[in-house]
Amino acid sequence: MKDFFNKLLTGMSLGIVVCLIPNALVGEILKLFIPYAPFLETVLNASVIVMSLLPVVIGVMAGIQFKLSPIQTCSVGLAAFIGSGVTNIMEDGTLTIAGIGTVINIAFTTALAVLFVQFLGAKLKDWTLLVMPALTIFIPGLIGLAVLPYVKNGSLFIGEVIMYLTDLQPVIMGALIAMIFSVLIISPISTIGVATVIMLSGIGAGAANLGVCASGVGMCIASYRANNFGTALAHIASAKIQMRNFFMKPKIALPMIITAGILGALAGLFEIVGTPYSAGFGLAGFVGPLKFLNLAGWDVANIVLSTTLFIALPFLLNTMLLKLFETKLHWISSDDYKVNYE
Repeated sequence: MKDFFNKLLTGMSLGIVVCLIPNALVGEILKLFIPYAPFLETVLNASVIVMSLLPVVIGVMAGIQFKLSPIQTCSVGLAAFIGSGVTNIMEDGTLTIAGIGTVINIAFTTALAVLFVQFLGAKLKDWTLLVMPALTIFIPGLIGLAVLPYVKNGSLFIGEVIMYLTDLQPVIMGALIAMIFSVLIISPISTIGVATVIMLSGIGAGAANLGVCASGVGMCIASYRANNFGTALAHIASAKIQMRNFFMKPKIALPMIITAGILGALAGLFEIVGTPYSAGFGLAGFVGPLKFLNLAGWDVANIVLSTTLFIALPFLLNTMLLKLFETKLHWISSDDYKVNYE
């Protein structure tokens, strides 16, 4: 079970990186230039379309981790797409594809599909190419689609808990929300999904943004010695790369959670604001700081505040805490953050 869970999470992490990083890197920046260079809208749209292919890519990446055959791998990807919730059929029969789906349900459907194709194995013989994709879509794929509403309700419950925290005193609320989102960003739960479901805005969104930023920057610094520079940088765009390592050893996230708590409290103190969309991105593509500046105003004080809270402090606090946990407390080591992407 541990090996199965390990491979599933690795596949999910890689799929998330492949599909979400392009938009995270350029999305908010392109929006600044599109009014002056309209042709860049095609680039932005391409990155958005790729995001909606997340379920398929997660299924394929999981299939590769389990060393499935090409037919089995593609079948798992198709089943994950069906059970993801990324599609919607309107009353007039129009099919729409939007968003990234429900990540937890993608994981459930992918796991079910992997077990299903492994069970079938070579039993279908000459009928494999004809029958396996259809069976995988119609059985694990539709089972995933059937449980989707219940999984969404579970995500909504998490959102309601977070919304309750926004009613508390701003500094305490900011710290709690930031810490929660710093954990959500390295879990299968979508931070963007939770934030949009409850329409998290204002200081709550700003604190959530800084929590995501704390994990992304912290994981980047922590993983640098165990991985190459490019892989380390990728954590800023999506800290979910560390999802497998986090589930195997949760204490690796402690420095980031503490950093998030400090930054979240400062968000309440200095009234750092955001929107439901920006709440789940953190520093990726500079979505967090740019959204804050768009809402609060591009004056010198806000630019300094944004640079300090979104860039300087996350690097400083994470560096200090990582050194404390590694060299003084000996709770973590650089190898704990090793990412296997082969």
